[in-house]
Amino acid sequence: MTTPVEPPTPVEPPTPVEPVEPVETHAHYCLNLGDDALIYAQRLGGWISRAPQIEEDMALGNIGLDLLGQARALLTRSGELDGTQRSEDDLAYFRDERQFRNLHLVEQDQFEIAGDAQGFGFEMARLLTFSTYQCHLYAALTSSTDQVIAGVARKALKEVTYHRDHARQWVLRLGDGTDESHRRMQASIQAVSPYVAEIFDDDAVSVAASESGAGVLPSSLREAVVSEVNDLIGKATLTVPETPRWRSRGGRDGVHSSVMGYLLAEMQHIARSHPGATW
Repeated sequence: MTTPVEPPTPVEPPTPVEPVEPVETHAHYCLNLGDDALIYAQRLGGWISRAPQIEEDMALGNIGLDLLGQARALLTRSGELDGTQRSEDDLAYFRDERQFRNLHLVEQDQFEIAGDAQGFGFEMARLLTFSTYQCHLYAALTSSTDQVIAGVARKALKEVTYHRDHARQWVLRLGDGTDESHRRMQASIQAVSPYVAEIFDDDAVSVAASESGAGVLPSSLREAVVSEVNDLIGKATLTVPETPRWRSRGGRDGVHSSVMGYLLAEMQHIARSHPGATW
């Protein structure tokens, strides 16, 4: 009598290998956008008690808080993706200047800009440019393949639409106001112009993020943003600036202007002096 042979154990088909996500690219992309929001929030905080009206104190403070909320979500996502598990506080308070990836536009000190552009006019020209850019950016990012980025974009889009409307009203009021306000607003529009081109530079991280579907190619937003800002400048009876003789560059590579060190010293002083402290 022969022993029955057991049938061979069926071999499970191999589990399909998930495509490797370019998490490092996503992390750096979130860092770029988060740093823009964080540094501009810090700059807007400088207006508390210094704005021309108490209502404007509150408005600029609230805009800064909106940007801070965006920064917190994006920096947290960056820390999750890059594998270091760094928190939003780690990334905000314990990086050096060369590790920040924000645009030069957002780091400029509105009180140190020379001439008639100094102060509130510069702030409104900057807010008009940056919030218009953010409106188009976040509208596009609502369809990001990274669901966290898409979620942040959906929430932020409502906020930056308000920021843009706020800036538009002030630029219209000052541009089409008195001779003095018109002159200062025109100087402010001119002062912002050298920082505009950098917004639409296609750095390597943005290109990779765009190709993966997680991000947006900055240059793809240029025409819509510039057209919208220039249209508003015309309605404010102001003149669209000629191409500036110089332009900022290098912010996405960690190369910043001289004011950045002072901004970080102020922003990071408490956290670095008392590491681990909570309140």
